[in-house]
Amino acid sequence: MIGECLSEVENNGGLKRVLWALMLVISVAIYGSHAPLLTLCKVDGKIPFSASSVVVLTELTKLVFSFVSLLIWDRRQLGVSLSWHHAAPFALSALLYAANNNLVVHMQLFMDPSTYQVLSNLKIGSTALLYSMFLHQRLSLHKWLALFLLTAAGVSYTYGGLQDLQHSSSSPEMQLHVTLIGLLLISVYCLISGLSAVYTEVILKTQDLPLTFQNLFLYFFGVLLNLIVHLLSSKGDGFLDGFSFWVLVIVVSQALNGLIMSVVMKHSSNITRLFVISCSMLVNALLSVLLFSLQLTTFFFLAVLLIGLAVHLYYGVK
Repeated sequence: MIGECLSEVENNGGLKRVLWALMLVISVAIYGSHAPLLTLCKVDGKIPFSASSVVVLTELTKLVFSFVSLLIWDRRQLGVSLSWHHAAPFALSALLYAANNNLVVHMQLFMDPSTYQVLSNLKIGSTALLYSMFLHQRLSLHKWLALFLLTAAGVSYTYGGLQDLQHSSSSPEMQLHVTLIGLLLISVYCLISGLSAVYTEVILKTQDLPLTFQNLFLYFFGVLLNLIVHLLSSKGDGFLDGFSFWVLVIVVSQALNGLIMSVVMKHSSNITRLFVISCSMLVNALLSVLLFSLQLTTFFFLAVLLIGLAVHLYYGVK
């Protein structure tokens, strides 16, 4: 549907820019609200549902949205000739995404959550490097500097952008801790994160196929692989145990964001996606202050400054 809307307004530059900006704003809002929504889901300080169940349902929702979009808005595309050659590359995409999702869980056994949040910002660099290599996009020096500032902004915010004054006096100062195995796993995580995103972008752009069909292939394999992972890791709990209204909001919003990101990778690039994710920390901070009475720190304002400089250097400097 989103891809169809873009093509319909292709000859109207102003409307296309408005639609594009609206999608990016929605994506920023969804990325930024994810962590606060997870906090709202907690019961006695713990996540009550299976993370793998949420991933399966999110992939399934994206698959259903894509199928409905095909039937309602892209019906004329039903006559397109398809073969397994079109679908097969997306199996690797889904496998890489599934591997990354599971790696996030296991590698936190070798580091504290704060260290994971800080070091995971290194995937900005790995994604940019792989994007430059696989899509043959030579980035200028000031663009590399912009991406470095974007990484520094993420590190600054995740290290101490928000502060809980109610517990700061009784809680010790945050200490980062990571083992050697943890460093190895976070390196693999950043590599797979960048590779999965860039590889998917390459497929979306090189295949002469409507985005709706590409989404159907990607999310079909996504459902299949993540369902297998869920069945193998399930401890006997019900599939929907611990679900609430907020969990459903997470599923639907993440599904919508996945569809938006497929449009971004098809018609723009993973670099745009990196900027969207970085800008989402502003929404995350706003919601954290409003919902949980957290306080902004100097690290937050430093992150905002760095993001502003990064956006200017990447998109404003010729």
